[in-house]
Amino acid sequence: MTKATTPADLTITPRDLRFGRGTQMRRWWLNDDPYATAFYNALSVTFPKGEGFFVDSVRAFRDGTPPQLRSEIQAFIKQEVIHTREHVAFNRHVTDQGYDVAPLERDLDAALALTKGKPAIASLAATMALEHFTAMLAHQLIANPKHLAGGDEQAAALWRWHAAEEIEHKGVAYDTWLHATRDWSRWQRWKIKSIVMVATTIKFFQGRRRGMLELLRQDGLTGPKVWARLAWYAFGNPGMARKILGAWIAFFLPGFHPWNHDDRKLIALAESDYAAAVLPRAQKIAVAA
Repeated sequence: MTKATTPADLTITPRDLRFGRGTQMRRWWLNDDPYATAFYNALSVTFPKGEGFFVDSVRAFRDGTPPQLRSEIQAFIKQEVIHTREHVAFNRHVTDQGYDVAPLERDLDAALALTKGKPAIASLAATMALEHFTAMLAHQLIANPKHLAGGDEQAAALWRWHAAEEIEHKGVAYDTWLHATRDWSRWQRWKIKSIVMVATTIKFFQGRRRGMLELLRQDGLTGPKVWARLAWYAFGNPGMARKILGAWIAFFLPGFHPWNHDDRKLIALAESDYAAAVLPRAQKIAVAA
């Protein structure tokens, strides 16, 4: 079995916070930019069902895992359940602005339907690859404040909180995959995970592109200039797709593990960034709910 490199002193802490209840959100809540707003809105629409898929995929292999990993899986599940709740609330803000997200949900349903009838290990492999994607995005969101600069306070705080927890549990699906494939050869494991990551990358970019274009269409933004502006947002400025390239390539290297790059300092940075403004308010709402 390949030795995992998750830090021995890692703790995964579900932070039961609530964001945006009783607040108004601008239609283009991120710096009055329809393209930036469309990226996060389209991504958020995928989270409730997508994170349910992640939970089911990892839970299927929980039995028989070492005690530490089993504990981490439990904490992972709790974090993902809370993320789902908060993105359901965030998505209500999206629809309140007049967006019809049904086409995005149908697209997601079609993607998830491709896993029906497949072996459970296939779903775990897809989850392992997608969790690496979320970890890459999460690192960038916190490390580069430009991504959320100018965003409505509660919306930006939600994304920083989510990013912090994605970093914290970024090794859980991968460690579960390593345990589930412990009898495979290194070549077989590398081959399958690489194929899955390439396929996942293609589907991820296709899905986000379709989702953004649909929301932008509803804003009356269509045509080649919109496509060019979308590409510039992804690969130019702020260039999220360009900035995660190195971390994406690292996934294919021998000896890869999500925790080869220990970026836990970003978790504390995110907490210090949103706690003063959001935590007291969230606690009051939690008590009142």
